[in-house]
Amino acid sequence: MVPLIGPLVAFLVALLVGGLAIFVSARIVVDVDDYSHALVTALLGAIAWAITSWVPLLGPILALIAWIWVINWRYPGGWGTAAAIGLVAWLAALVILFVLNAIFRLGVGAFGVPGM
Repeated sequence: MVPLIGPLVAFLVALLVGGLAIFVSARIVVDVDDYSHALVTALLGAIAWAITSWVPLLGPILALIAWIWVINWRYPGGWGTAAAIGLVAWLAALVILFVLNAIFRLGVGAFGVPGM
């Protein structure tokens, strides 16, 4: 049981970071202010990414479309708004991870935001 604590904590921190990035993005793009909604969106987006990214040749493109679809489904607006939320979330995750990893030396990622 004890060997699972480290990976579980890493997963939870990464999920919190991914949720924070989506929260910041949704707040900026569509003025939605709900962190728990962003956390669920990050989790669902990560699941959608995992289900589709393994497809040969088209996997990364399908995974990105699936991730944006989750955002489109969870937030108001259309596909363009969802893509904007995704782009701003990616940029927010870069900033958050820079602070956490460079300044505090935590070495974490962002679960639910592709490429982080």
